[in-house]
Amino acid sequence: MNFKHRSIATALLMASTSFTFAQLASTPPDTTPTNHPIPAIQDTETPAQRDARMEWWREARFGMFIHWGLYSIPAGEWHGQRTTHIGEWIMNDLSIPVADYKAFAPQFNPTGFSAHDIVALAKAAGMKYIVITAKHHDGFAMFDSKVDPFNIVAATPFKRDPLKELAEECRKQGVKLGFYYSQSQDWTAPGGAAAVRGTHDKDTGHWDKAQDGSFDDYLKNKSIPQIKELLENYKQYPVVVWFDTPGKTMTPERAAEVVKLLNKYPNLIWNNRLGGTYKGDTETPEQYIPAQGFPGRDWESCMTMNDTWGFKSFDTNFKSTETLLRNLIDIASKGGNYLLNIGPDSHGIVPAPEVERLQQMGQWLNVNGEAIYNTSATLFDVPTGTFSDEKDSRGRQKFIPTWNWRSTTGPNEIYISIFQWPNGTFHLDKLPRKVTSAYLLADKAHKPLKLTPNGEGLDIQLPAKALDPIATVLVLNTAS
Repeated sequence: MNFKHRSIATALLMASTSFTFAQLASTPPDTTPTNHPIPAIQDTETPAQRDARMEWWREARFGMFIHWGLYSIPAGEWHGQRTTHIGEWIMNDLSIPVADYKAFAPQFNPTGFSAHDIVALAKAAGMKYIVITAKHHDGFAMFDSKVDPFNIVAATPFKRDPLKELAEECRKQGVKLGFYYSQSQDWTAPGGAAAVRGTHDKDTGHWDKAQDGSFDDYLKNKSIPQIKELLENYKQYPVVVWFDTPGKTMTPERAAEVVKLLNKYPNLIWNNRLGGTYKGDTETPEQYIPAQGFPGRDWESCMTMNDTWGFKSFDTNFKSTETLLRNLIDIASKGGNYLLNIGPDSHGIVPAPEVERLQQMGQWLNVNGEAIYNTSATLFDVPTGTFSDEKDSRGRQKFIPTWNWRSTTGPNEIYISIFQWPNGTFHLDKLPRKVTSAYLLADKAHKPLKLTPNGEGLDIQLPAKALDPIATVLVLNTAS
């Protein structure tokens, strides 16, 4: 089994395509009042309609992100120079000329790719949906696009459409499928936006004359037509469209042209990175877990297993299974989803450390998944960490989590995932519901645990040792 991610004046265009990496890297909630050229479904639906549309996504809690493309060939190194940044940004970071980057396509023949195995890996990990990069910022389409020949079917010896194969396998194996699409940045299409780096043009971000052109032409002739292909050509998929890095290029008027397409699919879920003040459905904290989540908003932390999204051969800084599971539990306790990335190599193989960790996460979820899936945020007003005086790389105040316990909520249950096993008794200061009984989820017999009222709180007698070294789930049955 193989496993291994010129309708507008030029001057105005130049001004509108300027954006920095700092602007790209973090997308805070958009609080701009709704006044869109074309209303999106989020602008017009009722709360009940929204709840119905978002239901499966809220129940899922755990998904797989896949960053995979031509950047897996250089794998973080070009002409003897190693990128210090994430693998899929190598073209921009090292200012690789368009012709040189496009020359990777004839070398791309990922015969080790197996859609069956990728979907099976997601299922084994307990993931309920997959989001794959249909086109990243390099402009290379990982699908059979009739719009532009720079794609995996027309430009490579592989001649296969991985998205079609994944869609077929997702249908067979009962996994949802979504597509990531870089609607604004495109470093190989004339007129596509680019982030400013080093000696790049300070207005356009370009470093090669082959990149120059009209952004509006790019949007009209490549970006929107390819989004249409993705929405039309894969039967019931995608169920999610994941946009990215809109920068200043995606004005409300430009974004509205995309919204025209999205509105034709009333059950579609899409994120907050389209741009043009469209809020989408989901907040997308990247590489961090917000201290309080996003109360009142659906949200999804997207995170890597090591330090890169796209495959980088020398990045072996993989997080432990313990860290990954704690992330999942922490995110679920705050009402969010965890979109955890894999980065297949140029052969289509998922790196072994990623496979190992996902399988281990799945083993825990096989026993304890009830505490994650179809749950809501904690009912306890208990701090999960403290803010320090330091700032992180993106200027946010650092939040230092504490790892004692987290909780999630079911209709008649409170699930408490205990990380630091107490000596004999687990104490809760104040109860949001009346507790009628308790047991450990990993105990197949569900042996009742002794409950002792303690003021407004409760003491639960626990066995001497935890049933799981990472997190043991205590279930509190509550009165309805």
